Amino acid sequence: MREPKQQLADSSLGAPTSTEVLVERWRDGRIERVPDRVAEEVPVALTYHGISHVVMLATPADLEDLAAGFTLSEGIVAKPGEIRSLEATRHDDGNFEVRIGIAAERFANLLRRERNTSGRTGCGLCGAATFEDALRTPERIVSNMTVSATDLHEALIEIRKHQRINSETGSVHAAAWVVPGEGIRLVREDVGRHNALDKVIGALIRAGEEFSRGWFLITSRASYEMVQKTAIVGVPLLAAVSAPTAFAIRLADTTGLTLVGFAREHQHVVYTHPIRLKHHA
Repeated sequence: MREPKQQLADSSLGAPTSTEVLVERWRDGRIERVPDRVAEEVPVALTYHGISHVVMLATPADLEDLAAGFTLSEGIVAKPGEIRSLEATRHDDGNFEVRIGIAAERFANLLRRERNTSGRTGCGLCGAATFEDALRTPERIVSNMTVSATDLHEALIEIRKHQRINSETGSVHAAAWVVPGEGIRLVREDVGRHNALDKVIGALIRAGEEFSRGWFLITSRASYEMVQKTAIVGVPLLAAVSAPTAFAIRLADTTGLTLVGFAREHQHVVYTHPIRLKHHA
């Protein structure tokens, strides 16, 4: 798979993803002042044809990927081709904006939606104006993809090598795109678990990738909205290192998504549609 082109949001904005601070560290009764690195998070406005739709806090990297993934996974467009343009900018006050162009019909629909609010890194369904906006049920997933337990656990080991920001700070999530027989092809990190997944989705959109041929691995819990985003784009399997919620399990079952939780060394739990995970050669 070809990686998406690194555009304005990914390189030339020049924003650091972590910052060094001086801390007082206590260990076994001994106190020392040492430098430490902490993750950055910045306000990012997503605007559609000049109209602000949402402001979220995010790690200042891969922001065009974030915008593309959010636009598809939140149902603002129905398919990747309806995203017409992406341009990330950094304002003089240090805040960030991604300007998104979408198909005229989708923009008209967006104007009718009452969603113009602040998004937080920990929010799930924040900003949805109605239950219908928040609790969208995706179409049932159609895919013959299968994953071996061996490949799952190899990806769990491999993803650590790609978590550059987390290795410095210990405080950001990662999402990975994994293709059976090929391993991890792409990883994105962010202070928000939803943002990390949207960044991967956006990177796949920009690379022209087929969603049904791979699966997602996330270093967080599998909450409802993580399952929802995965199912909306048609990825057939989501594996999380932590637990799913009951709400997430019900949605995964309804949409035909294979949901795996507690994916750790030498163990995992399959909550729905286990047919895609092969435990024997």
